[in-house]
Amino acid sequence: MNKVGLFRSVGVALALALSSTAASAQDRPAPHAPVHGGAKVAGTSLSIDELYRTKSLIGTTPEGYSWAADGDTVLFLWNDEGYSFRDIWSYSVRTGKKTRLTFLGRDSKPEAEQKGIAQAVALDRGRVAFTLGGQLHIREANGTVTPVETDKQAVRKLAVSPDGTRLAFISGNPVDTRNRVTLGGVLWVRDVTAKGGNAARRVAGDDDPKVYIGDFQWSADGKAIAFEQSDDRAMPERDIYYYAKGGLQNNRVIRAFPGDETTKATVGVVTLASGDVRFFERPNAKDHIWDYGLSNDGKRLFVSGSDMEAKEHSIYVFDVASGTRETFYQLREAKHLRPDWKVAWAPRDDGLIILTDRDGWLHLYHQRAAGEAPRQITSGRWEIESFAVDGKRGQLYFTANESYIPDRQLYRVPVAGGAIERLSGAAAGTHQPVYSPDFRHIADWYSNDTTPPELFLIDTAKPGKAVQVTKSPQPEFYTQTWANIGYVEFPSHVDGTNLVARLSLPANYDPAKRYPVIVGSVYSDAVRNQWGGRRAHPTWGLDQYFVAQGYIVLNVNIRGSWGQGRDHNQTQYQSYGETDINDLESGVRYLVEKGYADPRRIGIWGSSYGGLMTIMSLAKKPGVYAAGIAGAPATNVWHAYPSQMWIMGPPDGADMPARYEAQSALYQAKGIKDALMIIHGTRDPVVLYSDTIALIEGMIQREQMFELVTLPGANHAWASDNLPQARFAFKKMVDFFDRNVKNRE
Repeated sequence: MNKVGLFRSVGVALALALSSTAASAQDRPAPHAPVHGGAKVAGTSLSIDELYRTKSLIGTTPEGYSWAADGDTVLFLWNDEGYSFRDIWSYSVRTGKKTRLTFLGRDSKPEAEQKGIAQAVALDRGRVAFTLGGQLHIREANGTVTPVETDKQAVRKLAVSPDGTRLAFISGNPVDTRNRVTLGGVLWVRDVTAKGGNAARRVAGDDDPKVYIGDFQWSADGKAIAFEQSDDRAMPERDIYYYAKGGLQNNRVIRAFPGDETTKATVGVVTLASGDVRFFERPNAKDHIWDYGLSNDGKRLFVSGSDMEAKEHSIYVFDVASGTRETFYQLREAKHLRPDWKVAWAPRDDGLIILTDRDGWLHLYHQRAAGEAPRQITSGRWEIESFAVDGKRGQLYFTANESYIPDRQLYRVPVAGGAIERLSGAAAGTHQPVYSPDFRHIADWYSNDTTPPELFLIDTAKPGKAVQVTKSPQPEFYTQTWANIGYVEFPSHVDGTNLVARLSLPANYDPAKRYPVIVGSVYSDAVRNQWGGRRAHPTWGLDQYFVAQGYIVLNVNIRGSWGQGRDHNQTQYQSYGETDINDLESGVRYLVEKGYADPRRIGIWGSSYGGLMTIMSLAKKPGVYAAGIAGAPATNVWHAYPSQMWIMGPPDGADMPARYEAQSALYQAKGIKDALMIIHGTRDPVVLYSDTIALIEGMIQREQMFELVTLPGANHAWASDNLPQARFAFKKMVDFFDRNVKNRE
């Protein structure tokens, strides 16, 4: 079989996928045929500036789905013209009508409010509460918009009580007089019928901005609220000095390194009638909290958490009235990496539904009583990402990659067990659901490799059928030729483990040619069947540009990624810059062996952890890559977040400091011989710019060549700060790869 046949044999045309039955693992991907007539072209003819412009070519993603209590109307945030400011829209399930509710984008100040409205929730009689610029507003049924609670800042996390009578929200502390590095978080409750003014009542929260409420949940009867409170007072503050805007700036942050004091987290419950607050302590308050929730009768509270290294999963159940604690569930796995556990109360409060990988794959279990062996509900060599409980009908709704590793499809299964039912139809792609209160409908964020995200409505009584609510791309989007995207599988060249990769080919791909290749952006969880691959990074246009210029782009699902089971990712334990970069090299070897790639013209790039892998790859595998670009590279794991200890281990033991130095590019850079560019923002609080300086100081002393692109005042997500900065950085990347990879002599 020739290499085109090999690639296309794992795919099927999108039109066929939409009309076929559920796809198997061999029914990947959905290659995109050129829209132009005549000879095929490489890809889009657009420049970086045209791909990344103020009026987005791919449109503005509909976000922030929120259902009204009656389940008839869903609110969402969108801009139908492709601008970044999102106004409020509604869609009626009953009438099928889509309506724009606010028009604030016309009067917005793009620099201050470029993302528009942050959240909207339905109140009574057609009224809507929403946040804009950190301030709470009410839209009346007649369209009038009034700012309320004007004495509060950083308002967020709006949630209406189940009975529809009260609105709860978090805000920053009313006055931040101590110039602290955080605004804190205080919990407020406001009657939905209140007209204007500052009518909210403070129900929980501390005056110290380092003690803050980050999240909360209403009880089923609306009489109490459970909340998570964090205490950062023991954590160190760090000054990040940098020059920008003509002078010295300081980004002061609360920031712990491995071994430092960390956040102390606890769950509390406030009874609204009395104002009484009770906190529920766990054996170790420094352990992570991953889930918590009140039972439907309000009498019990579960708290799901783990140790700092995510090796021991514990669920405690408390009696709300007395505070008595019992250990409901506990499981320790010495090499466990990912805290993907999720927990919820079973229907009728009959124990807990637990998402856990105790059999090696993330599946659903029902445990009725403390210490009881959990009963497995789903099983198979695939994984569940999230779930929701329909208590009235005894059903569990969930997203999973049962169809294929890069997919996230929608399913349901009875709590009692049995066959799972797919709700999302036959087309491949990624679904992110928001369920109506009665579970009769799903507001579905859907995208695939050839389709930018849109809002769809699914009637759960009619599985496989959906109504498209939004159409976001601009007309020019449909006139372009985009990359031909598919998936390939290959064994690790080190241990034979099966690996999956997303492969983007030019539309005029010629099997007789060997192409330059860009591996990246490299990261964990980098293989997703959705527009651009990784939702968190705006590199869709950069990838398309590279392909149009005659590159192949490869993304590998490295070890440590979600979706292929616990054994698959456990080999990443204490192995930053080792197992992961071997997986990337396996992808390169596969492309060379099958005739896709010119082995002399391979580039690699990634940001943050991807920057670590890029530098480690150049250092440990000279000659495999002609060049690499490391964005905001995490070169020193001594300065990682403490939570990263679930991979790199604690900063103690007989094998220290050698273990941390082995996982830090800062200490491994001596082997770099190939071309390297580093892109880093000076304000970055996640990966310190000073670590990049430490790296390049060593390279200068060793007379190793590199290029440094400094972005003054840029944050960690340097490609998302603003369009001019993103375009500048992307153009620097294109020039670097063209010089050192594509046009290499």
